Amino acid sequence: QLVESGGGLVQPGGSLTLSCGAPGLTFRSYTLAWFRQAPGREREFVASTLWIDDKIYYADAVKGRFTISRDNAKKTVNLQMNNLKPEDTATYYCAADYIATVSRLPSGYKYWGHGTQVTVSS
Repeated sequence: QLVESGGGLVQPGGSLTLSCGAPGLTFRSYTLAWFRQAPGREREFVASTLWIDDKIYYADAVKGRFTISRDNAKKTVNLQMNNLKPEDTATYYCAADYIATVSRLPSGYKYWGHGTQVTVSS
């Protein structure tokens, strides 16, 4: 029910914007998050936006460089990524669930997209 787009190859220091659409969800009542998974590593939390109070949370590794935003009318959540680093290379996943508190664990989300690849390399 979630579809990501916007991944690609970018040089270090560059920017990308990922987008996730959720046409099948009652979008405004869902907490939305982005996770990422690099080869050989566990899926890790990147950012989330809560539906109940619009609070936003970021992983320390991306704070100050990434921005999550949601558009309830369009049923999309975006991840603006600036000053990208090689260590940001991963498959990025959009996640959603009807939860009122932040969860930084993949198990906290019921709905997932199939992922979009982001590669940061010169």
